[in-house]
Amino acid sequence: MVQLKGRPRVDAGNVTFVMQHELWDGNIQDHADQGVVVQVVSDVDGKETVLLRFNCFDEERSYVYGPENENIEVGGPMMLEASNEKVSGGKKFRLDPIIDGNPIAWTMKTIKNKLPQMLNRAGYPEIAENLDTEEVLMALPEVEAISRELFATKRNVVKHNRGTEIFEAGNIRFGLEMRRLPVGDGGLAIHVLADIGGVPGKSFVEETEMIAFDCFWDGPHYHYGPRNKNHRIYWDRTLIEDPLGWCLEQLNRNKLGAMIERAGYPGVAADLDEDKIEAVLPDMGKKAREMSNLGIELTGHPGLPLEPTPNMVRG
Repeated sequence: MVQLKGRPRVDAGNVTFVMQHELWDGNIQDHADQGVVVQVVSDVDGKETVLLRFNCFDEERSYVYGPENENIEVGGPMMLEASNEKVSGGKKFRLDPIIDGNPIAWTMKTIKNKLPQMLNRAGYPEIAENLDTEEVLMALPEVEAISRELFATKRNVVKHNRGTEIFEAGNIRFGLEMRRLPVGDGGLAIHVLADIGGVPGKSFVEETEMIAFDCFWDGPHYHYGPRNKNHRIYWDRTLIEDPLGWCLEQLNRNKLGAMIERAGYPGVAADLDEDKIEAVLPDMGKKAREMSNLGIELTGHPGLPLEPTPNMVRG
């Protein structure tokens, strides 16, 4: 289930704008992502219906005509032989982040200039015909302000504990931790850390977690940029039977640099010392297995401690 935060509403005549923050998890929802959704809703046959949906996410930047329309035309070009096709559940178009820029700004501009046409395209001509454009224009500043506040303040981020076993590897370090959530899930975690703010030995230095691998017994997953973007991907347990082994394999295959870059830290990725990483992996892997086996002895699950280990910060 998509995690939602906030559903403020702004009325504008015969339509209402509904804004919400959504968190998607990879392999649970479509892909790992989060951001703000702006919906245009109205009463259709006695039921509140979403007419248009604008996805203003980190990655998923798109809009959907008639997400609840059971018989909407695709309207593709003749050369693709899709002109007369119909689909159930809306027609999605994706934004080009290079051309269209900030998705919230693009959404506000598009609603201001094209809302009647879009409602027609979504299959709701009567609502489009009775639209009060002045009410819409008056509502849009509030819609934009709420959307931007949700994007900034409702973001899901997390600051984990750094770990109890630390392995230095050049400009990064690995922290191993046995984690347990209050719900009972947990296991061995590998935290990939670097000093982002300041430098060691100076008056200010801040260690940042760039990637987290949570090799949990029930819901194993990993985070890109947990303190920044927090894009979380769950493993397919049918294919990945040993999450810890998968993590160590990726590190041995020199995948870490690309992963750190995706997490939002290209400067750290550029300065990686592969020789130093390779040198610590055997000892780190051995210690990780020891901690994982200890969890089995204590609880019956790999890497799971007896007591909960709360995060330092969670938003």
